[in-house]
Amino acid sequence: MEPSDRERQVPARYEPGEGCVTTVVRLPVRIVVLVLVVPVRLVWDALAAAGRAVNRSVLRPLGRGLAWLWRTLVAVPVVWAWRTLVVIPVAWAWRTLVVIPLSWIWRTLVVAPLVWLWRSVLAPAGRGTAMAVAWLVRYLLVVPAKWLYTYVLTPVGHGIVLALGALGLALAWLGRALFVWPWVTLWRYVLAPVGRGIGAAVAWLVRYLIVVPAQWLYAYVLTPAGHGIAWLVRGIGAVLATLVRWLVVVPVVTLWRYVLAPAGRLLAAVVTVVVREVGAAIGLCWRAAGILSRALGRFLGTVLRWVFAEPLRWVYRSVLTPLGHVIRDGLWRPVRQALRTARATVRQTRREIRRALFGAPAQPPRAAAAAPRREPGAPGTRTLGSSTTALTKD
Repeated sequence: MEPSDRERQVPARYEPGEGCVTTVVRLPVRIVVLVLVVPVRLVWDALAAAGRAVNRSVLRPLGRGLAWLWRTLVAVPVVWAWRTLVVIPVAWAWRTLVVIPLSWIWRTLVVAPLVWLWRSVLAPAGRGTAMAVAWLVRYLLVVPAKWLYTYVLTPVGHGIVLALGALGLALAWLGRALFVWPWVTLWRYVLAPVGRGIGAAVAWLVRYLIVVPAQWLYAYVLTPAGHGIAWLVRGIGAVLATLVRWLVVVPVVTLWRYVLAPAGRLLAAVVTVVVREVGAAIGLCWRAAGILSRALGRFLGTVLRWVFAEPLRWVYRSVLTPLGHVIRDGLWRPVRQALRTARATVRQTRREIRRALFGAPAQPPRAAAAAPRREPGAPGTRTLGSSTTALTKD
């Protein structure tokens, strides 16, 4: 009997929650993973901090210094030497010694004679030759050929076309009378009736000697035999299908449904729980190791700061900075001022020696100072010593 639809319904899913396998696997896995992960995380954080410190303190300054040295000692001198000592002199020499002489020689010895030859000789000769050849071709070839075509070839061609047309009509009528009409008559009144009679006789013989016996044999012999064979094969197939179903399929399905499938689901559930718990334990232990590593790093940083950084900072602020200010204000500034004074004195002495040996350079006449706007000039102003009135004139 086939099970009903109600018996085939899938049972309801269990309520979500953690089973006993999860609880049993979680704690040992987390303990083992924590013991294995914490040293790895500590070593990883230490290497990362060391790498950042080396990159920040050693590699970057070293790279900047090497780049500056390369730029200052190699790139800039090479570019300057290439531009100043190689490119400009070679280009000037090439232009002066090669390009300009060759261009003058080309223009003077090649281009100018060829232009003169073309303008003065070849072009007039070509134009005269072309005109003569055109006149000869026209009056020796074109005009006679046109007259011959118009008055000789055209009438002869028209006569030949008319003669060929008449000959074609005669040959066509003769061909139809000798070849076409006899064969058409023979086919229409002899061959076609005989062929139709032979075809009808052959069709009657084929129908009553072959087709009708074959139809009777198919209807009364082959069809019942085929039906019997088909019923026999169908019965044997049903018996074999029943045997295969109850001897092979049903036991295999029962084994799969009630043994292998539950065992596979159980194994998959156990493996899934183990893998999930191992992954969760690794993540949790990695985060816990990170917290421990950061705490240890902060502790070591604080210890190093109070043991090394703060004393060095105090020494820099309390000792080195005042000492540097004293050296700058008491030693460096007076030395720089003395160097500036000495440099100015040397320049003035050199200028005086040059003036004493070679004389002072000629000074260009200075333009008169421009008078301020809206103010009269010097000659037009009134002063106590010069008056413009008639009483005070001399």
